Amino acid sequence: MKHPRRTARRRKLGAELRSLREAAGVSPEAAAKAIHGDKTKISRQETGQHRVTRLELEVLFTLYGVDDEKRREWLVALASEGNKRTWWRRHSGMLTDGFKEALDLESEAARISAFQSQVVPGLLQTQTYAAALISGASTSLTEQQLDFFVDFRMSRQSIFLRGNPPQYTAIMAEGVLHQQFGGPGVLAEQLRHLVDLSQSPDITIQVIPFTQTSFTDSGGSFALYSYPDPLDLDVVQVEHLDGALCLEDDETVAKYRRVLDKLRSSALPPGRSIELIASIARGLEHE
Repeated sequence: MKHPRRTARRRKLGAELRSLREAAGVSPEAAAKAIHGDKTKISRQETGQHRVTRLELEVLFTLYGVDDEKRREWLVALASEGNKRTWWRRHSGMLTDGFKEALDLESEAARISAFQSQVVPGLLQTQTYAAALISGASTSLTEQQLDFFVDFRMSRQSIFLRGNPPQYTAIMAEGVLHQQFGGPGVLAEQLRHLVDLSQSPDITIQVIPFTQTSFTDSGGSFALYSYPDPLDLDVVQVEHLDGALCLEDDETVAKYRRVLDKLRSSALPPGRSIELIASIARGLEHE
């Protein structure tokens, strides 16, 4: 039997339920009996491997003595992802679990703050720039597969067209603006696209210039996804060679939030950042 994916919401909910159970002095066996399950089910719920129904939550709230209405509302919100439909589900077979989680995160976030040290963030890429990156990253792709992944990346950008688009902030090292993936023409087009996107009230772009003398150790590229009440949840996604790691521990997220603040203060203000991007684009167009 295939269990549901351990999404950030399920992991957070499970950790909270375990904390509440232990604080109440309730054994896994007693909790399982209350929801007419077994110890294994409680274990899977507390590790985010099994969804928790609204009825089960209400029973556990009573058993654990959870009287705080705000906390109950928060936990219910964490559990409410259940049967939501996603535009990308029909392509699920082509996607890794890690990538599916990233899609879950960006599709519902109220705010997204991303730092990129090597490439323009995917949500801001042009089709030709994306094709150059994807083909370079995996030379074994067929032409059909390449077209699929490029088109898929372009489809992700539709989050900016929805009725409640996320507030998106992209911070990039200046080196990103000089790396000619696909050639100077492709890069120039990409930089012009960034200039155009910066006109949106929902998108902020900042560049850390070569002239910046201070150093902030970010540990690599990452994104911070934030969700409003009642979820009140922040999740960090850190990129690595084999994919991406999602972190939702409060202390870890706070550390990345501090790093993000330092990166933002090290970057040029949005207006000057766009002037720099436009200047580099002009240079490429006159080569």
